[in-house]
Amino acid sequence: MKTAHDLVLEAKQHIYEISLEDALSALAAKPLVLDVREPEEYQLGHLPSATNIPRGILEFRMSQEPTLTDRQREILIYCKTSGRAALAAEALQKLGFSNVRSVAGGFDAWCASGLPTETPKSLSFE
Repeated sequence: MKTAHDLVLEAKQHIYEISLEDALSALAAKPLVLDVREPEEYQLGHLPSATNIPRGILEFRMSQEPTLTDRQREILIYCKTSGRAALAAEALQKLGFSNVRSVAGGFDAWCASGLPTETPKSLSFE
């Protein structure tokens, strides 16, 4: 029987994982930046311009939402430490997305390196 860790290791053999430095450089090209963590995690901080689509609904959103169905669009994907992102990147490749890159080390490594993050703006009712 395989474990979740086994599945992540297998996925990492089929995806393109990039370094933090390359991910930071890639942001200049304005890729679709996907944060596949849960909404609560995203609310605490995320990569600049990231869109939050949790791992559990990724395939549905990417194949049904018209603004996300461009299979050639550059996609930069990450999660907390890179496991969910690896599984998500593999799933997107199976859906026909051809330019998907996963951020090695995920958001934790990004923050530990002091790279820029954003937090969602709170709604004001005034």
